Amino acid sequence: MKLEIYGTLGPSCCTTEIIEDLLKSGMTGMRLNLSHCNMEDKKDWIQAFHQACDHLNIKADLMIDMRGPELRTLNTSPISFEKDTVITFNSDVLPQPVFEHAEVNDILLMDDGKVQMQILEVSDYELRCAVQFGTELKTRKSVMIQGKQILGPLFTESDFQNLKKVKEYGVTSIMQPFVSSKEDLLKIKETLHSLDLDDLKLYAKIENMIGVEHVEEMMHQCDCLVIARGDLGNACGLIQLPHIQKQIEKLCHQHHQKYMVVTEMLNSMIHQPVPTRAEVSDIYHAVYHGAGAIMLTGETANGKYPKEAMHIFTKVAETALKDKENTHD
Repeated sequence: MKLEIYGTLGPSCCTTEIIEDLLKSGMTGMRLNLSHCNMEDKKDWIQAFHQACDHLNIKADLMIDMRGPELRTLNTSPISFEKDTVITFNSDVLPQPVFEHAEVNDILLMDDGKVQMQILEVSDYELRCAVQFGTELKTRKSVMIQGKQILGPLFTESDFQNLKKVKEYGVTSIMQPFVSSKEDLLKIKETLHSLDLDDLKLYAKIENMIGVEHVEEMMHQCDCLVIARGDLGNACGLIQLPHIQKQIEKLCHQHHQKYMVVTEMLNSMIHQPVPTRAEVSDIYHAVYHGAGAIMLTGETANGKYPKEAMHIFTKVAETALKDKENTHD
């Protein structure tokens, strides 16, 4: 099985020239995150991707990451705050389900846990919170209450509109957030079938503990299980995250299920030209121990060094694959 290596489309890699460089490095596909946009909004990026593939005579995967049931902040501009201060959020910032489930002393996690607050007071349309860490809340960032599962419908109206255009835009696979059960996957496949999209590959993101508990029943109901360590790390706690990752990997090996490892694989390279030792080790071990796919997100989408990050990403993966082959000879 060939290793799949993905980058993520974004402002830092939206030209044909840069995408060609990523493909030359060994990237096999690109993801477009639709949490913040629709495909029509980024048709120039998609066109640049296809042009790069045509110029190099390469067939590469174009994946769309659906909005799905994840809750996100609604603020239209960044909100700044300081540690140990108190801030009040209303329904212009947080989606309504958060107010319905919030209780005093709950921990509110936003932007994949980069912002953490303790809830002090709750009303129908306001939360008064003490800032524990984080200094800025950007737009359309993930929001959850620690230890609680609060999700919307599998597909939003925006998701349906995007799915209707996948053939027009040359999409070959979808990534579905917060898949929690076999039933979720069957519903997704029924929707794809109703839209004559049976050929789309389905990548199912494991991002909460319900998903972790039902991983085994989801085997072979999708093309690839995704160990999405951002929200998953919030759900299980960072200390338990490596254990949970290894648990999912072990089950995937037992059932011969392809899986992807993603999130912060070269996170330091968003701002720095050289990765950390821990990051290259993370990539190496993910590939060596059997990941069928790996992916960069912010590193290529909005980082300062997208080409350098992809070069290192693919080279470390190649080394791991060679070592794995030599070990099994």
